Amino acid sequence: MRRRIAYGLAVVLSVASLGAGAAKGPNSSEAASAQAKTNSGPMRVVVRPKVRVKPYQVGTASWYGEFFEGKPTASGEPYDMYEFTAAHPTLPLGTFVRVTNLRNGKSVVVRVNDRGPVVDGRIIDLSYNAARALGMKSRGIQRVRLDLVPNATMAMSVSPAPLR
Repeated sequence: MRRRIAYGLAVVLSVASLGAGAAKGPNSSEAASAQAKTNSGPMRVVVRPKVRVKPYQVGTASWYGEFFEGKPTASGEPYDMYEFTAAHPTLPLGTFVRVTNLRNGKSVVVRVNDRGPVVDGRIIDLSYNAARALGMKSRGIQRVRLDLVPNATMAMSVSPAPLR
């Protein structure tokens, strides 16, 4: 019986304290946010233009697949067509590059582990899986944009499982 009375009294006091708190005006942080929402007073919304980043390289990409599977790359590791890797003629091995397909806007991040491409006019050779993710598997070659990705950024991200 005492427990029921104590519970009921606790409920009544809780409701009473909520009502008393609602009668007060907003605290200082609530007042500032209300003022910002109305966009009046000293607070103003500042819209900053997007900063355009110059691409590292723009050109034609190709991909290589099953014929090279298991063969050693320039980095010494065996080529795996299901990894997100690429061959680039000048970038240091281990560099991460965001490759964007300029036809459809899809992009992937690949790791440079090989040298190439051997065909003139091409700037990068992608692994089969990277080309597939970019939607360029059936075309064979595609115009792409390359952007360098800092290694610190890649250390914070989790790489997805390869598509097989």
